[in-house]
Amino acid sequence: MPKAVIKSKTGSVITIEGTKEELARILSDYDRMSAVQQIKTKVSEETKKKKDENKRRAASDLIIELREDDFFAKPKTLGEIAEALERIGYLYPTTTLSGVVIGLVQKKLLGRKKVDGKWVYGK
Repeated sequence: MPKAVIKSKTGSVITIEGTKEELARILSDYDRMSAVQQIKTKVSEETKKKKDENKRRAASDLIIELREDDFFAKPKTLGEIAEALERIGYLYPTTTLSGVVIGLVQKKLLGRKKVDGKWVYGK
């Protein structure tokens, strides 16, 4: 009886015995399944890459970038920070930014003081 030996990419060795027709059918199915798996893997990798590219950037990272670009050379209000983020394409309500900015103050990445009854943030 004819034999076929298949060695997979993972190192597994499969031995198949049967008629020539059975072996041909099994090997054909195996090749087709391997091709389908390769396509699925490629699609999965491309999908993951697109998701990573489309991930929303964290507000704290964006604010730190603003700080590095000297945006905070003069103290800014939450509204001014929100407007600056909006100009670069990120919409965050000031209610969201307040917690983010307080976190950066606590980490000593930003300073905070009260001017004319309003909190302002700077270096």
